[in-house]
Amino acid sequence: MSARGPAPLQLYFVRHGETAWSLTGQHTGRTDLPLTEIGEAQARALLPWLGNTTFSHVFTSPLQRARRTCALAGRGEAAAIEPDLTEWNYGDYEGQRSCDIRRNRPEWNAFADGCPGGETPGAISDRADRLILRMLALTGNVALFSHGQFAAVLAARWIGLPVAEGAHFCLETASLSIFGANPNHPEIRAIRLWNAVPAILCR
Repeated sequence: MSARGPAPLQLYFVRHGETAWSLTGQHTGRTDLPLTEIGEAQARALLPWLGNTTFSHVFTSPLQRARRTCALAGRGEAAAIEPDLTEWNYGDYEGQRSCDIRRNRPEWNAFADGCPGGETPGAISDRADRLILRMLALTGNVALFSHGQFAAVLAARWIGLPVAEGAHFCLETASLSIFGANPNHPEIRAIRLWNAVPAILCR
């Protein structure tokens, strides 16, 4: 702690690198897929972005795609497993693509409708709120290694929006986003950075 008090909280949210299912657009909730070779290269490309940042805490989803991204980005040794960073539980829709689901449910939207046999929007909203409440007890830069649709939920809830608005927040694999506060109004939470990608790798 400095004479000016503790450093303000900033959440550095990193989506994991590419997997076989992120490449094909299949919903990947609890299926524990590894990174592809490109996904591993994407994760390593985060190292220069994160290497000069001091983190007070590092948390990762228990799923291997997030843990491996964390390790390749140079933060594995400091990381603690945080179950609430796990991806949306897609239930019966696990492994399916949105376009295939909409053949039977043309208006389906995970953020509005949830997933049969999986998490409802209310359940994942409660999970995100629970995580946010714990993060607000921390100070300084906090790294979170997690997943794309959970990131959208977390972003919506961070700025006080309902989960349904998460549909507007899209993320690339191995991207960096920062949740913090409006510097001119520190009492107002803000998205300081969204979907920054350090390297575009050819497939």
